[in-house]
Amino acid sequence: MAPKTKSVVEEATNGKEPNPLLEASRKVLLASIGAVALAQDEIEDFVEKLVERGEIAEKDGKKLVREVMDKRRKTTKNAEDEMSKRVEGVLDRMNVPTKADIEALSDKIATLTKKIDELKKTPA
Repeated sequence: MAPKTKSVVEEATNGKEPNPLLEASRKVLLASIGAVALAQDEIEDFVEKLVERGEIAEKDGKKLVREVMDKRRKTTKNAEDEMSKRVEGVLDRMNVPTKADIEALSDKIATLTKKIDELKKTPA
């Protein structure tokens, strides 16, 4: 029997009550992914209908879909960047350390541990 894998939320909470901010963020991201997929399908279906009706040429339809998808990617990237900045701001206001903060502390601890070990080795 395969071991049960934990979700990101389960791992982040270590069995404790899920963080409401993490849960809300997870739901927003999942909804966004679904909306993007649905939007792309809807755009392709719409353009396909225009081509079938002869209102636009197939070549123009493909170009239109490509342009819309490119614009959507840029808009999505901008929205992701803005969301990241806002989340970072919230975490900063809550005094939640970032991964970089934790890594910097780990490096300092390693350096201090090494110095302590060296001092223990030298005769007093």
